[in-house]
Amino acid sequence: MEADSVSSLRLNDRALKLVEETLLRDPSRFRVHVSAVPGGGRLVDAGVSAPGGLEAGLLLARVCLADLGRVSLEAAGESGAESLLASCPIVHVATDHPVAACMASQYAGWQLSVEKFFGMGSGPFRAAYGKEALFDAIGHRENAEAVAGVLETSALPGPEVFRHVAERARVPQGRVTLLAARTKSLAGSVQIVARSVETALHKLHHLRFDLARIVSARGSAPLPPPARSDLAALGRTNDAVLYGGRVTLWVRGDDESLASIGPQVPSESSRDFGAPFAEVFERYGRDFYKVDPGLFSPAEITFQNLDTGRTQRFGRLDSSVLERSFFA
Repeated sequence: MEADSVSSLRLNDRALKLVEETLLRDPSRFRVHVSAVPGGGRLVDAGVSAPGGLEAGLLLARVCLADLGRVSLEAAGESGAESLLASCPIVHVATDHPVAACMASQYAGWQLSVEKFFGMGSGPFRAAYGKEALFDAIGHRENAEAVAGVLETSALPGPEVFRHVAERARVPQGRVTLLAARTKSLAGSVQIVARSVETALHKLHHLRFDLARIVSARGSAPLPPPARSDLAALGRTNDAVLYGGRVTLWVRGDDESLASIGPQVPSESSRDFGAPFAEVFERYGRDFYKVDPGLFSPAEITFQNLDTGRTQRFGRLDSSVLERSFFA
């Protein structure tokens, strides 16, 4: 990776500044609960017991990105009031630091299993921990004085989780800020659907594409309707990206390699494409590791080559699967 980098961006500092200058100044606006943790640390409940909401979800997504991207919620672009999909707003993401924002920060790569607690960890505290093999490839780990992370979880983390994070991120427990929301909450759903670009980059990394070629990125995916359980929400939020996600990457280099790798990137390249994720998940006994990893990618990807001026698009949206997933 170029020094642009990653090391000079101070991911945790950016995320903490966002939390402190926006959310903590007016928590009632975001409908979140902020509390001090015994032994040290700061907990923001954005959708476990607290109601949270759309604004909280947009802020969680920005924290996940270390505030290196814009996240917005806009009206659906589909025409025709007869389509229920037209009622689903679109979560848009754009960043000029795609590898740092999405891979070093946003990717849910830290599985926190501490005593009876389990949550998927996203955000810049991953860079401070830095034990994922991914960091060997992207060339970034961060020595931070304080850390921030976002947890997708159905239960609020206790002091033992804060101690665990502090030890592994090498900071005092009092310098740990964790934000939590469950999958089925509005905030949780928004921050998960805001991963369209991240899923594209992760798929490209899996295909051994040189991520340093990616200069800027934008993505979009529909926000699904509320689900009655976290498991159902897991299916719908995955489908939003797998069947409704669109990503554009501005890249440098040759066109031939893009033409070669392009068909392998969209979710339609997977053997498991074509059914709602909830059905696929059940088919494999709810074991993520049995699902074809090639499925986890946006439905459509476009490469715009800054060096040659050529645009190449691959994949397709599948509204029929979205209708089954969202409204069945």
